[in-house]
Amino acid sequence: MSTITPEELSATTLLRFATAGSVDDGKSTLVGRLLHDSKSILTDQLEAVERASASRGQEGPDLALLTDGLRAEREQGITIDVAYRYFATPRRRFILADTPGHVQYTRNMVTGASTAELTVILVDARNGVVEQTRRHAALAALLRVPHVVLAVNKMDLVEYKESVFAAIAEEFTAYALELGVPEVTAIPISALAGDNVVEPSANMDWYGGPTVLEHLETVPVAHDLSHCHARLPVQYVIRPQTAEHPDYRGYAGQIAAGSFRVGEQVTVLPSGRSTKISGIDLLGKPVDVAWTTQSVTVLLEDDIDISRGDLIVPSKDAPPTTQDIEATVCHVADAPLTVGHRVLLKHGTRTVKAIVKDIPSRLTLDDLSLHPHPGQLVANDIGRVKVRTAEPLPVDSYADSRRTGSFILIDPNDGTTLTAGMVGESFAAPEPVKDGTDDDGWDF
Repeated sequence: MSTITPEELSATTLLRFATAGSVDDGKSTLVGRLLHDSKSILTDQLEAVERASASRGQEGPDLALLTDGLRAEREQGITIDVAYRYFATPRRRFILADTPGHVQYTRNMVTGASTAELTVILVDARNGVVEQTRRHAALAALLRVPHVVLAVNKMDLVEYKESVFAAIAEEFTAYALELGVPEVTAIPISALAGDNVVEPSANMDWYGGPTVLEHLETVPVAHDLSHCHARLPVQYVIRPQTAEHPDYRGYAGQIAAGSFRVGEQVTVLPSGRSTKISGIDLLGKPVDVAWTTQSVTVLLEDDIDISRGDLIVPSKDAPPTTQDIEATVCHVADAPLTVGHRVLLKHGTRTVKAIVKDIPSRLTLDDLSLHPHPGQLVANDIGRVKVRTAEPLPVDSYADSRRTGSFILIDPNDGTTLTAGMVGESFAAPEPVKDGTDDDGWDF
């Protein structure tokens, strides 16, 4: 059997990053400039943008239209949806998410940045750090995005003054450090003129740092695949029951973290049953080891009752199983989240009933103070919640695993996503205890 090594996986590095900022800070223009100046735009795409720009009476191509894809976005000149784009340079491949700037669409940043390894937060040099800037910084910290770039845009409109850039960079960096953001890189740019986006600016010789693209190409990307907590959420049980494979039973899923090896002792949660891995199939071929992000089928030595939603973990490194979860959340729905709210909680591939037991606090973005027991969270609020689930769940801290330390709350009536949560602390209990059950099955 063959072994696929981490070195082979990371031979060509991929960086996922998101852009964020207030309305009209120039996010879409920056993304368009990156695509244009890195020669990542097809000729027909550029021609379409030129035609659309001409129809709006603009002299040159409006590069923002490369990412503002919806008709409503183009008509209003704003970003509404999260626009994903793929591009590559000789040094690295990129998947970027251009997220909206309007306050009512802040929830979309959670979607765009949840898998990002870097976030570019834009600030208009004329306006400096505003409330939406603070909100985006708080979300980047909440989502534990490893790298944050502060792009001070529209420097051409403040005469490329170093003092303006320095003041904004100092204020934002101090705020980000209070939030616990591990790294901030500040870059002065003009997305419209192209200053410091792909090529160094001749108008800001006082700046000696990297351009935006240079930083994106060289920022370290974490690919330590072997030292994470290994986690495999089961998505599907494979039983062909054919003449060729009469007794085949495999458990398929994408490895959320760490690695699994043939012969390794594993435990299936929440049942707690243990066994050994007898085989791993990857792309139809057996391998000895499988790593993070690979979609595999795992075969086990013992016949254990496993279904979609179960979690396979190393026996020596199992997360706590609990019904009581405390987490920091960003509320994304228009309807408020209240104490006593009956919801569905989706964690990995498992969905269970749950009740919001308490909302201990809401974060005030201006001074990072906590408003105790607000009673509810409204759209775009960040706060702490305590949730009790109908069934025990194996949960990690979000700090340890972004995939298995996160969840969403769903409205059971219409399937609307209500809240995105990051587990901060779990209260493990030896045995799940139900408080009682009424006719609708929502008391637990």
